[in-house]
Amino acid sequence: MKGIKLQFLPNIILKWRRFLSLVLLLVCLLSLSMPPAFAELKDDRYDGNIFVVYAGNGSLVPPRATLASALNAHKPALLVFYVDDSRDCKEYAIVVSRLQAFYGGVTEIIPVDVDSIIPTQTYNSTEPGYYYSGAVPQVAVFDKSGQIVLNKTGQVPYEEVDDQLRLVFGLLPRSESVELKRHSFNELNSELTEE
Repeated sequence: MKGIKLQFLPNIILKWRRFLSLVLLLVCLLSLSMPPAFAELKDDRYDGNIFVVYAGNGSLVPPRATLASALNAHKPALLVFYVDDSRDCKEYAIVVSRLQAFYGGVTEIIPVDVDSIIPTQTYNSTEPGYYYSGAVPQVAVFDKSGQIVLNKTGQVPYEEVDDQLRLVFGLLPRSESVELKRHSFNELNSELTEE
């Protein structure tokens, strides 16, 4: 009886090898037919949320506040209109993240995916759709009283937005002040331990 079972063993092993080889071949063929999912800064493909993927800053989405709550609290606000599948918006996400590093604690930075704006005939002045011009990226800066001090589309330079925020906060112009520096937690902790 044992002799009979051992005779079938090579056949069973051979069938399993063929089966595994076939599965491996199918997996290889399927992986070759799928397009690569590489995120690229210089294209208009959707790769994920631009603030997470390109600026490394997932804290911007979803925004902490709405435009209405920022205006009601008389807090300066920065609206950033974007779409996730735009080369220009991907590049601008880095600038927005840099602005948040310096002004995020005192300004409501509100990224608005324009695909989420519900089209209506009219918008209330506390809704982002009221200020959207139809192009991305677009930046709108509001002062403490809710007045727009900057509303531009395209790759608005960091310095131009910074200049307006300096006016909003009564800071010296860049030419008369030292360069703003962002403190990391490690620098802050080392300063505390040195005292």
